[in-house]
Amino acid sequence: MSTVLETQEHKDLRAAVAALGRRFGRDYTTALARKGEHPRELWDEAGKLGYLGVNLPEEYGGGGGGMAELSIVLEELGAAGSPLLMLVVSPAICGTVIARFGTEAQKRTWLPGLSDGSLTMSFGITEPDAGSNSHRITTTARRDGDGGGGWILSGRKVFISGVDISDATLVVGRTEDARSGKLKPCLFIVPQDAPGFTRTRIDMELQAAEKQFELVLDDVRLPADALVGEEADTGLLQLFAGLNPERIMGAAFAIGMGRYALERAVDYARTRTVWKGAPIGAHQAIAHPLAQAHIELELARLMMQKAAKLVDDGDDIGAGEAANMAKYAAAEACVRAVDQAVHTLGGNGLTREYGLASLITAARVSRIAPVSREMILNYVSHQTLGLPKSY
Repeated sequence: MSTVLETQEHKDLRAAVAALGRRFGRDYTTALARKGEHPRELWDEAGKLGYLGVNLPEEYGGGGGGMAELSIVLEELGAAGSPLLMLVVSPAICGTVIARFGTEAQKRTWLPGLSDGSLTMSFGITEPDAGSNSHRITTTARRDGDGGGGWILSGRKVFISGVDISDATLVVGRTEDARSGKLKPCLFIVPQDAPGFTRTRIDMELQAAEKQFELVLDDVRLPADALVGEEADTGLLQLFAGLNPERIMGAAFAIGMGRYALERAVDYARTRTVWKGAPIGAHQAIAHPLAQAHIELELARLMMQKAAKLVDDGDDIGAGEAANMAKYAAAEACVRAVDQAVHTLGGNGLTREYGLASLITAARVSRIAPVSREMILNYVSHQTLGLPKSY
């Protein structure tokens, strides 16, 4: 894919990460997923090379880059067939929030480990009865009456990735505003072993190394410093600071997956011969849909790069629109690329040998998570086009 808009440093990073991804590849990832194991070896190696925390501040062990660099890491790992979903969650969402809004103690405690991969953090926002509507979140925090300034957190979360391999979960809750009495969003760092914090694995048809969990927070007592940042009205800003990188990384994940599928299909179309000695890729019915898939992936990447630059430049409002558009475009391009790749291979596309069939479900997820395409269309119709809300 074209890298004409990237600096030489970005091109070098892309090449280096691609080489790492090829050392592991899809066979490594799928074998672990089938056994229910995590790609720990790849995670540790990526951390050792500085790729996991490339977006985090240098003074806390990171690479000093931003979402432009981290999205390259995930895209190239995905294009090699070995994506790391926790890159979306741990350094991109949680690392970004703590780097921007955390106290100095929180930064010293978490950022070095998130940078080298020795610590991992999951992100808890979705709730069973709230779905995509973050305004309906009912997980609440109240002051602990013991006089120590702590918190008591209660609620439920669902479809939370990687809790079993996380040291803590960054939980989105709500506290009562002292002035207005209204509930306002706040983020809390909840250690994995906190009393009252339990998890139940969700049985998913999707085959992936990263498992999904339902969480229950039953009057979980937290110290005062579990609240991210100082006690101020920054919860909503923190939430947006995490969700824009989430959408950008969701786009990177989808683009990488689409590229992987497309490359497999193109290789097959170049060599598969059925009629009169010409490879099937010589026929426009095969070639044109693959060309279209390539174009759509390229266009999605351009929007992802725009969104990453806006985030890295500190333009949260502009980044919100671009990040949503990037995620939408990447998901649509990914689904079509995977579908066409499988179709190109025919029956072979459904065999384990070629490793494409399992991507059909995985690609479909990109349209749903972390935010559905319908909610993105709502965002664009309301925020960009100024159309009235239907809800």
